[in-house]
Amino acid sequence: MTKGNYVDGFVLVIPKKNVAKYKKMATEGASIWKKFGALDYKECMGSDMKPSMGGARGLTFPKMTKAKPSETVWFSFVVYKDKKHRDAVNKKVMAYFSKKYSEKQMQDMPFDMKKMAYGGFSVVVS
Repeated sequence: MTKGNYVDGFVLVIPKKNVAKYKKMATEGASIWKKFGALDYKECMGSDMKPSMGGARGLTFPKMTKAKPSETVWFSFVVYKDKKHRDAVNKKVMAYFSKKYSEKQMQDMPFDMKKMAYGGFSVVVS
């Protein structure tokens, strides 16, 4: 993975019936984010949602997101040089998508936006 000092992270809940639609959308997203300068872009679908942590306790992603058996949990991230670079890349990406898609199309996501968590993170250890 390319090193960067800033990451946008996302946790999403995708209905299993919408996985193909989401993968298509994410593939386009990866292409566009990288075109406009993102250093890396990953979309990761949960495959081991009840891992053993050697006795450590904590929430699993499905429990944290209140995912139903008919849903999958995804962890996604985009890597940037720094926060300023992130802001510049995202400005270009949003301009691109707002020209390409109508507001209705932008709102017609294959997942429930209310079950999405996201934020920007400064890399502390790499």
